[in-house]
Amino acid sequence: MAKQKWALFALASIPLLMTLGNSMFIPVLPTIENELNISPFQSSLVITVYSVIAIPLIPIAGYLSDKFGRKKIMIPSLIITGIGGAISAFAAWKMENPYMVILIGRFLQGIGASGAFPVVIPTVGDMFKKDEEITKGLGVIETSNTFGKVLSPILGAVLAAFIWFIPFAAVPVLSLIAIVLLLILVHAPKQDKDEKNFKIFLKSIKNVFHYNGQWLTAIFVIGCINMFVLFGFLFYLSEILESEFQMDGIWKGVLLAIPLVVLCTASFLTGKKVGENKTFMKWFIFIGNTGAALALFFVKTGMSLTMTLVWLALAGLGIGISLPCLDALITEGIEKDVRGTITSIYSSMRFIGVALGPPLIALMMDSLSGYIYLTLSGISLVAGILTFFYIKPDPSPNTERLAR
Repeated sequence: MAKQKWALFALASIPLLMTLGNSMFIPVLPTIENELNISPFQSSLVITVYSVIAIPLIPIAGYLSDKFGRKKIMIPSLIITGIGGAISAFAAWKMENPYMVILIGRFLQGIGASGAFPVVIPTVGDMFKKDEEITKGLGVIETSNTFGKVLSPILGAVLAAFIWFIPFAAVPVLSLIAIVLLLILVHAPKQDKDEKNFKIFLKSIKNVFHYNGQWLTAIFVIGCINMFVLFGFLFYLSEILESEFQMDGIWKGVLLAIPLVVLCTASFLTGKKVGENKTFMKWFIFIGNTGAALALFFVKTGMSLTMTLVWLALAGLGIGISLPCLDALITEGIEKDVRGTITSIYSSMRFIGVALGPPLIALMMDSLSGYIYLTLSGISLVAGILTFFYIKPDPSPNTERLAR
């Protein structure tokens, strides 16, 4: 059991470090705009290009992890992530016009990220046998992910206060730490050596969607919405903290972290308390998303900074309640032999949300800024409606599955 705890600690370091390697650029984007003389939309691509390339590659990484083993995919992926970070850092340091090369480095980081964090979720499912243990383990992983988001704005602001491109240089360091922890502490259970050919594997995936397509699709879309809303309002908050409230540097990072602290705490407590009760999970997802929708509805342009942060913290609370329940439902509801692929599709959908949030909000800032929070509220409400109608746990006692 002690070995499992250390293994879980090492696995939790991957989403923590990968999140730091991406989200810490959010508070730095206005600085990057000034240093490179680019627009908010162009700066948002520093986040988006990372996610866009990861989206199609994550399911491939999931399939390869099912076939060849989790660590054999995660370690090379972390190496690629580190190389991408080094390229971006070198370009920012030495090149006169580094923007395109920075994006190329971020592109490589996205390739690496596709086989790192998304493979962690099925690995936790492999390590534990009881649903309750899996749920708690996934709660730790999601908390680590959100804790990375809490640290990201503060760390990004602190590093950029010295030299604006140091956050890029931090990526290879963080990747190396994750590789060392993974090599030393994680001994994933041996997977069944069932040498399925690709056609048989695709047939098994098709069967999964045939019998579970309704609730799986709902979870995929809700995961995408949660990330879209989160990264959308964080990007906009980062911009207005400087433009409207004249906040920058470390204080800006601290203020950006406030909604994320609430999100992180909610994820941790939800993962510990929800257990294996899938009906509770459904209602936690519903309450979380409708609560986030309500909080975002009350955020208005021109509102005081204090009230803006209060309402955004409540939106973070709702998203933090939703995410660990989504992770648990999708991991516990899918058989082990295709778990890596299915959870990777789910991770791809989350990355789509991350990719779309900042650029779409940047486009809305030009002429539709008064509708940004209202739009995010409506999208969160859609997630609540999907939960209510399409996630239907089997009401029979001690069930292991969701209703088809």
